[in-house]
Amino acid sequence: MSAPSFHLFDVAFGRCAVVWRGDLIVRILLPAGYDDRLRAAIARNHEGATESEPPASIAAVIEKITALCRGEPQDFGGAPLDRSIIEPFAGRVYAALEKTGCGETTTYGAIANDLGDKSLSRAVGAALGANPFPIVIPCHRVTAAKGAMGGFSAPGGAATKRKLLEIEGAFAADKLPLFAR
Repeated sequence: MSAPSFHLFDVAFGRCAVVWRGDLIVRILLPAGYDDRLRAAIARNHEGATESEPPASIAAVIEKITALCRGEPQDFGGAPLDRSIIEPFAGRVYAALEKTGCGETTTYGAIANDLGDKSLSRAVGAALGANPFPIVIPCHRVTAAKGAMGGFSAPGGAATKRKLLEIEGAFAADKLPLFAR
């Protein structure tokens, strides 16, 4: 198996990184404040990773992430993600979540219901916390019951989650429950 490669890039609220092996993304890291922190996180989890320019398919995903963070809705369907690294239950969670569009939100309980068992809400949260592909698999679109922000395991925590939701327009008056039709 070839060693992974990575690339750091800017978004509207900081520096991110993408790690890939061959033609598949194996990790996306949200802003960690400093390049050294991103590189350290990559080194901890992806031994032997080297910094390089991404191939065209990976560069296209980077551009979509950058555009989304500028407020431009994006479709990440077909992104070259290495889904073989995802546990089966998490894969089901991510498939349910990927139905939630840009600027929309869902809840841990709603995803658990989609999976057939409301009692799976905590397991859904754990799967989302382990999401190796934030933004592309939009775990930031999941809130706690009644619209509470809930947790977010990426650097910056709930503040990063709120920023992504603001960028996507999830807090627009016509999208808030108070104004639901």
